[in-house]
Amino acid sequence: MAGATTAQRGTPSSDRPGRSPRKGAGSPKPPKSPKSSKAPKRTAPQGPGAHLRRGPVLASLAAAVLLASGGTWVLYGSSWLRVERVTAAGTEVLTPEQVLSAAAVPVGAPLVSVDTDEIESRVRGRLPRIESVDAVRAWPHGIGLKVTERKPVLLIKKDANFVEVDASGVRFDTVPKAPAGVPVLELNAADSPSARRFDEDRLLHEAVLVAGSLPAPIAKETVQVKVGSYDSIVLELTGGRSVRWGSGEQSDAKGRALTALLKAAPKAAHFDVSVPTAPAAAGS
Repeated sequence: MAGATTAQRGTPSSDRPGRSPRKGAGSPKPPKSPKSSKAPKRTAPQGPGAHLRRGPVLASLAAAVLLASGGTWVLYGSSWLRVERVTAAGTEVLTPEQVLSAAAVPVGAPLVSVDTDEIESRVRGRLPRIESVDAVRAWPHGIGLKVTERKPVLLIKKDANFVEVDASGVRFDTVPKAPAGVPVLELNAADSPSARRFDEDRLLHEAVLVAGSLPAPIAKETVQVKVGSYDSIVLELTGGRSVRWGSGEQSDAKGRALTALLKAAPKAAHFDVSVPTAPAAAGS
């Protein structure tokens, strides 16, 4: 019995039921939880291969810089693309030399630096006869000027001279001699009952409207445009003929009616197109 008791006392405490084992070197460690996986960081390629790949890129950039610098020098710094010749076309009354003088194009300047808008503005400002001008670069050394002159449709007598008026009512020049084929305005509206309502500027506008709408063959035969009031405009033609026009309204239709009348009654001396749908001719 004593031996049995000794055996029970020598039994380790860890083998006793109902008691948790003590912590010690022999105890198993709990498994570690796996760490979250992260994507590996990309690093720039290293080594001789990377330098070989960067070489062509740097060379291309250097070439682009050189080309840009060279192009800028060719356009602005070299003598290859500079203004050496300026021409003018389209003049009728004016001369090309007058246009070139007004344009004042900087000969010798780099062609790319020439301000064509400024040239056009300068020509129009210095030469009122010019209605429009187009300045273009003619590579590699030229500037070309294409102008359109105003055409007078009516003349206003001023002392011994004549003021030219275009179809827009612009008074653009004063000349000592009346141009052929352009009628002279005769304004006698002082005693008109509508003078307060229609002043001289308005009546001039009506006269310009009529003169500008005349068919070319009739305009060449028109000597005077007489304005007595807004609705009393009379044309004096060559050969002592006269045309009662009325107001400036329906001027295009009146021009067509007068063309037909002149063909139908070539020997008539008086024509009335104030009502274009009922024109009339009389006298001989």
